[in-house]
Amino acid sequence: MLSHKAKYALKALLYLAQQDENHISRTIEIAEGANIPKKFLEQILLDLKRGRFVSSKQGKFGGYYLIRSKNDITLAEIHRLFDGAIALLPCASLNFYEPCSDCKTEEECSLRHGLMIIRDETLKAMQGITIASLVKK
Repeated sequence: MLSHKAKYALKALLYLAQQDENHISRTIEIAEGANIPKKFLEQILLDLKRGRFVSSKQGKFGGYYLIRSKNDITLAEIHRLFDGAIALLPCASLNFYEPCSDCKTEEECSLRHGLMIIRDETLKAMQGITIASLVKK
């Protein structure tokens, strides 16, 4: 399941993606427009900024805006940024791999092989969903 943080990040990105290209959105505007608690939103926007999905402008007319195309930001990227691995176990993960301590060998582990299939299909689906494709729905 997506964490609240990942869900709110996606909602913030969707809000920003629906604005005019040169529009800079204030935090309160995003919070109200996307129905996100402001106290969570500020940290989420900082995480999205560190992840190089958004940038900010300071000052009276400051706020946040997308710096990557909404066509290129995928659900998989946001999930990994906020929730970590897509795989259900670390031994089946591409980016967060850790061997299991209770398996004799990974090659003989039926569970790992099954979970790798689930990971691959989930990853494929999540990489195919962009912020732009969600805006169109």
